[in-house]
Amino acid sequence: MKVVSSIGSLKARHQDCQIVRRRGRVYVICKSNPRFKVRQGGAKIKNK
Repeated sequence: MKVVSSIGSLKARHQDCQIVRRRGRVYVICKSNPRFKVRQGGAKIKNK
């Protein structure tokens, strides 16, 4: 899985790719070609 700074350029990556939002992160899921998997976001600051 690649971590990318901007998913906007990856939207038209493949015909089967889907963009999903889960728990504040954005994922690109591709069942036919799993190497297109991408995650963006999720860097959280811990409060003490």
